Parts: sequence; C-alpha cells; structure tokens
Amino acid sequence: MRCLGRGRRGEPNLRLVRYADDFLVLVAGTRDHCEVLREEVAAVLAPMGMRLSMEKTTITHIDEGLDFLGRRIQPHRKVKIACRMDVNQPLPNLLRQLNLMLRGWCAYFRPGVSSATFQYLHNIVWHQVWKWIRRKRRRTHWKELSRRYHVRRGWPAAEEITLFGPEKVRTTRYRCRGAVIPSPWPATG
Repeated sequence: MRCLGRGRRGEPNLRLVRYADDFLVLVAGTRDHCEVLREEVAAVLAPMGMRLSMEKTTITHIDEGLDFLGRRIQPHRKVKIACRMDVNQPLPNLLRQLNLMLRGWCAYFRPGVSSATFQYLHNIVWHQVWKWIRRKRRRTHWKELSRRYHVRRGWPAAEEITLFGPEKVRTTRYRCRGAVIPSPWPATG
C-alpha cells in the first residue's frame, strides 16, 4: 500500500513481510533510507528483549536477490507457465505439474478466506487446460475431445489423473485474539 506524497517528500515507501519471528522490510527508497530504518527497527525490538541478527540482516537491491525462509527471491525475466507446456508431452504430465502447483498454492492461501479466488482459479485452470488440449488435438472434433478427456461435468482427466479442483478447498479463518496478546508498548489515548 503506497502512501501518496511520501515519495514527493523524499521519504521511502515500505512494505513489511513477516513470518513468525522472521521478517523482511521492502523499501522503495535509497540505501540511506534502509540504514536509518535498520536502526529504527533495532530500537523498536530492544525493549522487547529482541535484537537483529547481524548475520541475517542485510541491505541488498532486489536485482541481486535475497534469501528469506530458505527460499531465494530474485526477479525473473522469463515467466514459466505450465499450460504453455509443449503439446507433444502427454496430458497426464501436464495434469501432474498443475496439480502440484494448485495444491501448494491452495494450501498456502487457505487461511486467507479465499473461496472466491479459488473459484476464479478453478475457472481459469479449466479454460487453460482445454485450450492446451485443443492445441494438442487440432483436428479432433470438440465432442470427441469432450468424450475422451471428461470425467465429471467437463473436468479434464487422463488415465488415473484428474485435474485438482481448487473450488473444493475449504478455507479457514484465524480467530482474532484481540487484546489477549500482551503489547510491550504503553497504551496511547
């Protein structure tokens, strides 16, 4: 979320990415902004009895890449799309690859109450797989393709593999704990 006017005032735009006790601060600004921010973060953590790990705390440009939670984050110029897979490959290979990606994506975003997004993903995947099948079998009539690759209500399948349906994933909600978590900062107001 960008704050309007921060850049005009010479201030950086910030984004915090957090998982448990690890965090990453993305800064759209200068290296000086990052160094000042690192000192501010250290000052905020000190009263809580925490400190920044100097081995893990680095300032780097995104083009150089960085490691966060065991993953390498860096920009990629070439985007790989599974449904652009070579049509000479068999359909089960495409379905296996898509199922791995879809299950992982749904497991990650399940707590975000994303049922509308899962339904949208369901529709997109269905259309992309059928476009791939049509490219693979250009001369085969639609009815024949439908008979050959449908298992249930138009959902693609081949051999023993059926395309994973994201719309079936049940989402979960985190219970808001509100004031149950004690805050180390004094209440203002």
